[in-house]
Amino acid sequence: MGESPEIERRAALHGALADPARLRIVDALALGDASPSELAGSLEISSNLMAHHLGVLERAGLTTRHRSEGDGRRSYVRLAEVSFSGLCIPRHQAAPRVLFVCTGNSARSQLAAALWQQCSSIPATSGGTRPAAQISPDAVAAAQRHGLDLCASTPRHVSEVHHPGDLVITVCDRARECLEIPIDLHWSIASLGSARSHEAVDAVFEEIAQRVHTLAPHLNPPTSSCPPSPV
Repeated sequence: MGESPEIERRAALHGALADPARLRIVDALALGDASPSELAGSLEISSNLMAHHLGVLERAGLTTRHRSEGDGRRSYVRLAEVSFSGLCIPRHQAAPRVLFVCTGNSARSQLAAALWQQCSSIPATSGGTRPAAQISPDAVAAAQRHGLDLCASTPRHVSEVHHPGDLVITVCDRARECLEIPIDLHWSIASLGSARSHEAVDAVFEEIAQRVHTLAPHLNPPTSSCPPSPV
């Protein structure tokens, strides 16, 4: 009796993950994207072996890869939208503040910071590597459709807002490839400029929201070393 397509799909997923190195790759991508060379370096896997493992994961539908919007020669790997409950084990981390960075600080990083404030007690801010003159009207409209207000926001250069200890997240490829301060996570999110409809803009918004809500439970405020104030 032949196996059903669903059984075969599940078997392929489990087979792709039945290797410690591939589980480590999945864990490394649980909260952010990375290039194959970055994964190879951080996990101490040779480039040839990394290519093999990524091929297995991609064929099983567990990861996807796309070209950078900045350096078109570079690609970024991300987890596909597959249920990884109990499989991904991202580490918990203390962070005094989250800094989201994109190129213009006019859309993606502003939306990420606003969404973050809704779901975490850890403060967040945003900056750009080449700040625009004003917030993108598409970002303002998308925010309004989802109950957020960006009207009072102003694009700022990352150097104006970066503090030591910030957990830095780049949300566009160009910022990732030119930022001079250390980067903790990268989210390779498409530019709103490439979105030609409200639906496309909202799809970018929803991707940012999903990533924010995935990361937030894994960050904790730093433990204060000061004794509690007397009551």
